[in-house]
Amino acid sequence: MPNKILIVDDEPDIRETLKSILKEKYKIKIAVDGKDCLKKLKREVPDLLLLDVMMPGMTTREILKEIRKNEKTKDLKIMLLTVLRISEAEKKGLLKEKNIVDFIQKPFKLKDLVKRVKKVI
Repeated sequence: MPNKILIVDDEPDIRETLKSILKEKYKIKIAVDGKDCLKKLKREVPDLLLLDVMMPGMTTREILKEIRKNEKTKDLKIMLLTVLRISEAEKKGLLKEKNIVDFIQKPFKLKDLVKRVKKVI
């Protein structure tokens, strides 16, 4: 059974690019925002969550808080995707959050992302 990844991003191009690259080795699910992400996590817990930092609706912190409150998802590995510079994310404290296993800055090189996903899973 292939490992499962949930991709959460409000940009259709990013979602589709990631899905097309990762679907060869992983079972991929897609969510368009934080609420959709949490709804999908109630049905099935993936091995990795690729989470865009800046989306409309819920903040990243709100999504992370909900993930940690749920017994089934509290230890879920999360890789953040963002246009923020790492120093900006550090200022917001995102890199120290529990569950965050990696931080990928957009735009990213697809080969690099695939390698980092493989390392985490």
